[in-house]
Amino acid sequence: MNRILVPIDFSENAERALAAAKLIAEKETTELLILHAYQPYIADVNITPGNVLPGIGGTDFLSLTTELEDEFRKRLDGYANKLVEEGYRAQAVWTIGSVQSSVEEAIEEHQPSLVVIGRTGSGGFLDKLIGTSATHIALHSQCPVLVIPPQANPAKFQKVVYATQFEYDESDILKEVFVLMNHLGSSLTLLKIKSDSQPDIQADNQYIAEIKAKFAIKESDIVIREDRHILDGIEAYCDEVGADLLIMSSRERSFIEEFLINPSVTRKLIVDTHVPLLVFHLK
Repeated sequence: MNRILVPIDFSENAERALAAAKLIAEKETTELLILHAYQPYIADVNITPGNVLPGIGGTDFLSLTTELEDEFRKRLDGYANKLVEEGYRAQAVWTIGSVQSSVEEAIEEHQPSLVVIGRTGSGGFLDKLIGTSATHIALHSQCPVLVIPPQANPAKFQKVVYATQFEYDESDILKEVFVLMNHLGSSLTLLKIKSDSQPDIQADNQYIAEIKAKFAIKESDIVIREDRHILDGIEAYCDEVGADLLIMSSRERSFIEEFLINPSVTRKLIVDTHVPLLVFHLK
């Protein structure tokens, strides 16, 4: 990988995302782009420069925001400098704006091979209702996105599960996945969860035969199970085998298909899963 983009907000979730990026990065060739999206505080229209703010003493608003910006810049540089000391190639990327827009602009400018982002929230009602920045970035990014949930503490990616329905040609993605598996020294299992709620149009045997012909994958590396709910089945299997990483592909859907007929399993997993989730995008 040439570049890995890691948005950080100096929280514990950002630390987890950075730890995951370091597991994947190759010190000699991968550049870690550490991005912070700074959102300036908006002054109260009733406060004019020079006025004393309650609880701040003689510091006016402009001075306060300048000090905060300087402090955040120093912290961002500190992350990049520490990575360099550890032997990584690293660059601090300072942006102003929302996380979502800043990441989209950084992807456009730097063309990273991967984005690693920490997911806030615990999959509760509000997360399901409005989603998160991580959800939007993972589903719509131009490059693969690794989402690290708040429950995860990545120390290795050795047991990897690729969740698929064997409904679409995923050969291009599997090529990238196997390159990553070889780099990490990981084992890979292809998992299909059969459920009445999920369409099953194409014959599995056709895609399985094509995959076996193209890649070094054994019959024992393919697991097909049944469950009432796709998500429950995927997470249950990941827990059973102690998976360190879950991989899925996402494809563009029409509005009707996405929200009325067949809601995206990938979208739900991004919000719900407690296992790090790597999302690739079908063209």
